[in-house]
Amino acid sequence: MKSIYLDVLIVLNIYVNYFLLRATAKFTHTPLKTIRCIISSVIGSLFSLTILLPAGNFLIPLAIKLGAAVVIVGMAFGIKDKKHTLKLILYFYIVNFIFGGVVMLLYITFKPSFMAFNNSYFYVDFSLLSLVIFTAVAYFAVTAVRRLMDRGCDTSHHYKVIIRHKSGVFSMEALADTGNSLIDHFSGKPVIICPQKEFSYIGDNDEQICPERAEYLYQKYGLRFIPYSTIGNNGLIPVFSPDEIIIADKETGKNKKTEALIGINPKDTPAIFNPKLSISTS
Repeated sequence: MKSIYLDVLIVLNIYVNYFLLRATAKFTHTPLKTIRCIISSVIGSLFSLTILLPAGNFLIPLAIKLGAAVVIVGMAFGIKDKKHTLKLILYFYIVNFIFGGVVMLLYITFKPSFMAFNNSYFYVDFSLLSLVIFTAVAYFAVTAVRRLMDRGCDTSHHYKVIIRHKSGVFSMEALADTGNSLIDHFSGKPVIICPQKEFSYIGDNDEQICPERAEYLYQKYGLRFIPYSTIGNNGLIPVFSPDEIIIADKETGKNKKTEALIGINPKDTPAIFNPKLSISTS
């Protein structure tokens, strides 16, 4: 390919960055705001201009690409919990290298005239239709892989969740359910949904637990509200950070400490957590 059009190069990399960030969010079950994803993708696309530099020592463009990944992930998801941020960066690297590896393999194998590859970045002279088709296929592929990974988690066991908070210990029956993918984007922690009745000190005397009383509830109980979304419903759920959480497998007798937030559910149901927090996935 003799010509590289900057507008096509930038648009292509915005598109690719957006897809890679969405894939990272899906694999890590981390919420990702669309506006932050778009802004990060746009800024990240500027690093693709290194494709125009002369080919030379591969370490320099590789270092630029690795640094770009840190910037893109940091802007998209924020940096609030170092451990979770490192996890996000690692998954972004993995998705990025897999995607880049496939592109490089296609380039080396077929040497298509509409593709250029240099300094760890690629360029494709694409049509809008082909880009839409490729994105749809890639999206469904990532979704299928994530579902296969979730199926590997054991949901058949019976569990108990033991929560230590302040001076109290709260124990309740629990279910592992892949449907609970709720994560607090502020801390990066998953949320275990628990029935309110197990915490008798919260909402005593028919006290209302609602977002309009957020400041009061935070001062009294340490509750804050985070957004949730289910099929046909969305809203805000009160959560708090306990001192300790232990998930006990009643069939194997094994216990596992985990880092999570507790979400308060007014309904009388068992506690629900994502299977990735259970013993079988440790």
